[in-house]
Amino acid sequence: MPLPPPEPAADRPEATVVDASVTRDPHAVYRWWREAGGVREVRFAGAVPLAGWVVTGHAACRAALADPRLSKDGATEAYARYAGLPTGGPGGGLTRHMLNSDPPRHTRLRRLVQQAFTQRRVAAMRPRIEARVTALLDALDKGAIASTREGTGEIDLIERFALPLPLAVIFDLLGTDPDEPGVLQVRGHTEAGGEGDGEVSVPTAEAILDRLRALVKQKRARPGDDLLSALVAARDDGDRLTEEEVTSMAFLLVIAGHQTTVNLVANGVHALLTHPAQLAAVRADASLIPGLVEEVLRWESPFCIATLRYTTEPVTIEGTTIPAGEFVQIARLAANRDPEVFPDPDRFDVTRDASGHLAFGHGVHHCLGAPLARLQAETAFTHLLRRFPALRLADPTTGPAWQDNPRHRGLLTLPVRLR
Repeated sequence: MPLPPPEPAADRPEATVVDASVTRDPHAVYRWWREAGGVREVRFAGAVPLAGWVVTGHAACRAALADPRLSKDGATEAYARYAGLPTGGPGGGLTRHMLNSDPPRHTRLRRLVQQAFTQRRVAAMRPRIEARVTALLDALDKGAIASTREGTGEIDLIERFALPLPLAVIFDLLGTDPDEPGVLQVRGHTEAGGEGDGEVSVPTAEAILDRLRALVKQKRARPGDDLLSALVAARDDGDRLTEEEVTSMAFLLVIAGHQTTVNLVANGVHALLTHPAQLAAVRADASLIPGLVEEVLRWESPFCIATLRYTTEPVTIEGTTIPAGEFVQIARLAANRDPEVFPDPDRFDVTRDASGHLAFGHGVHHCLGAPLARLQAETAFTHLLRRFPALRLADPTTGPAWQDNPRHRGLLTLPVRLR
């Protein structure tokens, strides 16, 4: 059942306050906001507090994503102060990567990183990705047999497939062994009572940081044919990435790369299993799988809201003027269901033209890893559906459990039966 529209804050009538319940049905809330004008001041309460102005229409979101007056520089530090989080420290540099930078610094970083993160390198990953998918599905098959003998027959597809796949691929890309104990324990998404927010815990982030620093040192001494070695070696007229910049970029790949892909794969499988006609169409015609990936990115975008921006001067969006020094949150999940761009937007249809979605952003910050995410999702869907023709939800009567996070759109678990 759709949630009622959120009520304005009592102490500031022009603002809207929403609690964690919005994560159960964000589409209904975004629809109300979009129809009411498209831009409003909002405070998200809960485990991951956010405050600022939310943009919801497709045209407005697309323009805002490319608007230089909506700055990335310093937004992370400003948010940390707002949320009462620690700033600086030994890991402070990890937030100063190109995703959190404006031109000209962003231009410099992206130019250097693009030398290493090439289409050729991504395309060359296909055999490794297929091998990883096959190995994970082999393990799933064995696990399904064991769980059936134990009487349950259930497997969490996120824990056993959607999560370890992108992590293994990323560490393959960085030129290290993803099977080293502890590497895959990155998703701090469960808490007491089974709730969670999809964020990586501080201790886990620190452990990843330590490993990446050691890896960078190793690649400087013994470079290989991998992305991390290429980042270390990247040059442009004598310019190069600093040690901190290489580590920060690798950290961004690990965190953002796995979060996007695990949600993309899990959301896609869940969408298919709850839309039998679409599942049957894809099973009958594998050529629909690239379109399936784009429709999942549109219909249930892995990230609800783009990374944080703030206004460097007053900015008017759809008739609403946002003062200088305010956070702006660009709701890609809302933009991708705008009926002005996508007819009947709440309908999941793998045959529609979903091009134009904003799941990977727009402008100078368009996701550099989008081709890799697409390649992983296409491979995962193709092999999973072929290997397990009886794949179904473990309990179709139980609704999905979504992460308690206004930034992410991802499931906490995906219990399925394979046989």
